[in-house]
Amino acid sequence: MTVDSLVHLHRPRRVAVLSVHTSPLEQPGTGDAGGMNVYITQTARRMAQRGTAVEVFTRATSSDLPPVAELAPGVLVRHVHAGPFEGLDRSELPSQLCAFTAGVLRAEARHEPGHYDLVHSHYWLSGQVGWLARERWGVPLVHTAHTLAKVKNAALAEGDTPEPRVREIGEQQVVDAADQLIANTGVEAVQLAGLYGAEPDRVRTVSPGVDLDVFTPGDTAAARALLDVPRDAVVLAFVGRIQPLKAPDVLLRAAARLIADGAVPRERLVVLVAGGPSGTGLEEPASLQKLAADLGIADVVRFVPPQAGERLVAVYRAADVVAVPSHNESFGLVALEAQACGTPVVAARVGGLPVAVADGVSGLLVDGHEPGPWADALASAVRPATRVRLAAGAVAHAARFSWERTTDALLAGYAGARLAFHRELEEVAS
Repeated sequence: MTVDSLVHLHRPRRVAVLSVHTSPLEQPGTGDAGGMNVYITQTARRMAQRGTAVEVFTRATSSDLPPVAELAPGVLVRHVHAGPFEGLDRSELPSQLCAFTAGVLRAEARHEPGHYDLVHSHYWLSGQVGWLARERWGVPLVHTAHTLAKVKNAALAEGDTPEPRVREIGEQQVVDAADQLIANTGVEAVQLAGLYGAEPDRVRTVSPGVDLDVFTPGDTAAARALLDVPRDAVVLAFVGRIQPLKAPDVLLRAAARLIADGAVPRERLVVLVAGGPSGTGLEEPASLQKLAADLGIADVVRFVPPQAGERLVAVYRAADVVAVPSHNESFGLVALEAQACGTPVVAARVGGLPVAVADGVSGLLVDGHEPGPWADALASAVRPATRVRLAAGAVAHAARFSWERTTDALLAGYAGARLAFHRELEEVAS
């Protein structure tokens, strides 16, 4: 039997996807909603189109939410009651994992045994639930960490709060229990093995993708008109959650340096910040606005709420450069989306960003987070000749990634996990 035949034979009919702390129905860019939401939504839709039904379990955060909502044909979102609807942040969710797990098991119990063929958990909280579901249902557990506590704690931004010991312990338990671990990049695969002792043959590297039908090059002037940005402006953009980890302050400090050095005239510079407070940024939601005022650049910085659809595409198209200055990033979906729109990216050389951005081809990578090197990189990227070259490279680089490829790789991984799981059961039985 060929590999393709084996994959087809063991491809799951229905997958239970666990996303405890954030729903794929939420708007990315604020609170706990971010790249993971996009990842789950995009892959779930495509799995369903390929014949694998998906049911996403997430915590209900409002009494108005229906028990079950259809995200797309073949994709259901189940809202599980676990703790009070409002007022719980991520640090308090471990206390609600028992209630959440009970809700997941209760939903499965309403069906015939074998309703789900596999569990895919996202983030360590979900992994804890998936660990028990695996044992109860007798199906393999596939886990995607998205971020790792030990990695985040090694690269903390100033003023950020370290990840707690309970998370490190929880992550270790999930790594040990999972039948397959999905890493976004080879770097993350090495981190799972080196920091958590994951067996290399249980780690599968699957890069996230970008919707190449939505994020496309377009009319810069039209995008700027939609956002009320002058046509001749030099536009630097940040898209994402406003929190120390994502480091939007780095862009603001670099922008102030650009003006001070005369690299970009103040009257032409526009800094777009699209996103909302998240994580420790919730403690001081106006801190970035205060920083802009303290730096003397409040007049050139525009804050807009998280954008979706055409307006998000417009932000990317309107920008000369998109900055991704994160202190840690498991991959960097914003970088891919921007590049797919033909916009170069200047990013920190951390985590998965050296995979998402081809240094010197689709954008520029910067070591560290000091304003000087960032200002130099941004000034270089917005020079007309350099920008044209990087823009062409950005489109070509982004074309190497798609959610179709990601989904196909995940389904192949699922098939492999199911095959190995059942072989192991047969060996134990014999």
